[in-house]
Amino acid sequence: MAEIRVPELAESITEGTIAKWLKQPGESVEKGEFIVELETDKVNVEVISEEAGVIQELLAGEGDTVEVGQVIAVVGEGAGAPAAQPTASAPKTEEAPASTPEAATAQPAEEASSTDRTIASPAARKLAREKGIDLAAVSTVDPMGRVRVQDVEAHGTAPKAPAAQAAPAPKATAPAVEDGRETREKMTRRRQTIAKRLLEVKQSTAMLTTFNEVDMTAVMELRSRKKDEFFDKNDVRLGFMSFFTKAVVAALKKYPYVNSEIDGDEIILKHYFDVGIAVSTEGGLVVPIVRDADRKNFAEIEANIGELAAKARDNKLTLADMSGGSFTITNGGVFGSLLSTPILNGTQVGILGMHTIQKRPIAVGDKVEIRPMMYIALSYDHRVIDGKDSVGFLKMVKELIENPEDLLLGS
Repeated sequence: MAEIRVPELAESITEGTIAKWLKQPGESVEKGEFIVELETDKVNVEVISEEAGVIQELLAGEGDTVEVGQVIAVVGEGAGAPAAQPTASAPKTEEAPASTPEAATAQPAEEASSTDRTIASPAARKLAREKGIDLAAVSTVDPMGRVRVQDVEAHGTAPKAPAAQAAPAPKATAPAVEDGRETREKMTRRRQTIAKRLLEVKQSTAMLTTFNEVDMTAVMELRSRKKDEFFDKNDVRLGFMSFFTKAVVAALKKYPYVNSEIDGDEIILKHYFDVGIAVSTEGGLVVPIVRDADRKNFAEIEANIGELAAKARDNKLTLADMSGGSFTITNGGVFGSLLSTPILNGTQVGILGMHTIQKRPIAVGDKVEIRPMMYIALSYDHRVIDGKDSVGFLKMVKELIENPEDLLLGS
């Protein structure tokens, strides 16, 4: 027998949530094969089995919170069991109740409850606990008697007569289920973490935002002229993010306190330029890091951003991809945002917000012209950065984007 434990994840991560079991009781598993996906505060982690054998028992259900080092599954010997119990016929895993983990636990009848003796999936047990339902009272259509999630849900919407004697917990949610006017869903661990950290930033910083606008004419013309040549040479497309990343690095060098953080009564000035690029995913906003952006050319920055964005969308980001960072850029313009006040990222004291490009009438000398304009915003921690530096920083970003040749010559 071998125990599957939650592995060490990172110094700052002590627990996670069971996102999805990749194996079920009775299924065979090879050494090194993934058996469960854990959702942590930052990334999803797939846990492997250190031993080959058959999954004997799952000790936590999907959605349960588990701690580092906690035993979450048991793998035993028995090569014959998997062949008779393919994944598509999961109920067969309970074919002989006397040999199942649930039944083994239930052998001392005096000490075990009817719920403990009932054969059920971990997810069904969890749902039953949340609804206050006795698993022994749940009817199931499974020929082996295994209670599934849908059986528990069906029991919750049973006729009124039996429900009248049920515990009050299910009654509280019944109206929302019956009339369909409301749906209650649990926040994912990542969404909970995002909410917690954003609230902490708002409460623990003196955050202000200053704005400016950028005439994108020159950079758009340069990009239009060079994009084909750039792609042929570097096999990566030339976007706006590399221009803004380069402009931010140059501005950070001139205004070093924007590239710092507070630690107690000390300010830590960072002499490296690890720029976080906010990426939207189905699970929420993540901020992978472009390391040493000051040492990379336009092609390297574009390639790095593309790789990180692809990993984010495929849920393949690692903790190393997201750890650290000295400044962040977020681009709400890709969703059509015209103006916003971005919230600081973690302990950083500055974040640049990009927005959608919109043609507007602009005074150019003594004439009015239609130009592609973008509003940009710098949110900053006023405890470290004064108004003069914040305005100067944003003004420098604006001037560099409006004169992109300066960026090319300086890169």
